[in-house]
Amino acid sequence: MKAIHKFTGPRVGGRGRGSRGGVSRALRPQYAAPRFAAIALAALALTACVATQSPSAVQPDAPGFLEGLWHGFIFPVAWVFSLFMDDISVYAVPNQGGWYDFGYFLGIVVFGVGANGARRHRR
Repeated sequence: MKAIHKFTGPRVGGRGRGSRGGVSRALRPQYAAPRFAAIALAALALTACVATQSPSAVQPDAPGFLEGLWHGFIFPVAWVFSLFMDDISVYAVPNQGGWYDFGYFLGIVVFGVGANGARRHRR
């Protein structure tokens, strides 16, 4: 049986070796499986943050898009009042789900607080 000998002679141009004599990172084997597992685990953990709503929990007379738009628009005032009064809240629960949320978002960003940041003031 023939023994395999590792080449220990000088390398042409000194490529592949770092300043400390080890193999450079570019020539090390890549460990894709642990990296993929870590990314998959992080993605799975982030999906746990997604809130869902049961369709049976939505009431027919629950606030919808227009009420969400209004609640988003009056959010700054409602938030201040909610600090001092227990019967005032800034978000209606239960609501009709996605349409209420979309109206609430538009109310805050487009018509409410966020709209003031987009204005250009003339001097």
